[in-house]
Amino acid sequence: MNQLENDDCDLREIQEKIAAPPKYDASRRQYRKYTEAMDQFLDNVLASEKKKDTILGTHKQKRTNEQIYQIVLKEGFDISQSTISNHIRIKRDKHKECFIRQQYDLGDRLEYDFGEVKLVIDGNVQTLHLAVLSSPASDFRWAYLYKNQKKDVFMDSHVRFFRMTGGIYKEMVYDNMRNVVSKFIGRSAKVLNPDLLILSNYYGFRINVTNCFKGNEKGHVEGSVKIIRNQVFAEKYEFSSYEQACLYLENRLIKMNEKSSIKDEVKVLQPAPPPFELGKLSEPKVDTYSFVQVENRLYSVPDYLVGKKVTVKSYVDVVKIYANAHFVCEH
Repeated sequence: MNQLENDDCDLREIQEKIAAPPKYDASRRQYRKYTEAMDQFLDNVLASEKKKDTILGTHKQKRTNEQIYQIVLKEGFDISQSTISNHIRIKRDKHKECFIRQQYDLGDRLEYDFGEVKLVIDGNVQTLHLAVLSSPASDFRWAYLYKNQKKDVFMDSHVRFFRMTGGIYKEMVYDNMRNVVSKFIGRSAKVLNPDLLILSNYYGFRINVTNCFKGNEKGHVEGSVKIIRNQVFAEKYEFSSYEQACLYLENRLIKMNEKSSIKDEVKVLQPAPPPFELGKLSEPKVDTYSFVQVENRLYSVPDYLVGKKVTVKSYVDVVKIYANAHFVCEH
């Protein structure tokens, strides 16, 4: 082998060593700050999470690594978040799911999604539903807690949100839930739900339906469901009543949105028309016990209406009763 060939071999060896990943001897490495007491405390925190799993069953309200790290700090341990996260990852053997961050102008886009949450209400485990509306431009998140995912709930969440903001976004983005898509034609064509079309015509927003199994196309709201579920209900999931849970969610959202740009975004939204009327009309007859039946439920009315017909307006969370065009009571 001549000198030139020797030089080539030496050069290749040098290049391979430079390009090769670094090698470390980790056999004797020890964590300088991660102690046995810390490990035991972390096990206790994760054990409380398992207890929550036992009570709630299948749910998505696990504390995040950041939340657990804050608990560790409050206990007085001196440790980095990355170290705690590594140990949590090892103990949970869990991989993170990521979403592609997308940029939009204020007022352009509002994303919609449903998410489940399991709560203990008055001692009983209940599966409730979060209707979540999220603006990627202002990083604003809003949610309301419902007892089902029916059409009335879907419509009600829109009306509540637009009444709250006082303005309308240019585009609403949905996935292929049944309240959005009535049926599929072929591989890509979709027939939109007529009730949603009426709502969009009334409020004046465009409907954008994502492709099937493409959650990243509305990644902000997909992330928002997880953020709200974890930041609101991972710490507290027991309530004396459904109403208390709703109030707790409302107050937590106010705190979460303090850093959003919703005040600036509201200024560029199209003015909202009066709230869309969602009440279902019926005219039941008052029975001899002063009750009217509405959708298999009985509601009391004053005695003087026995034997007479009344007008009932039924909403998601309230029933209003009228007699001779005069308001009588609500339940």
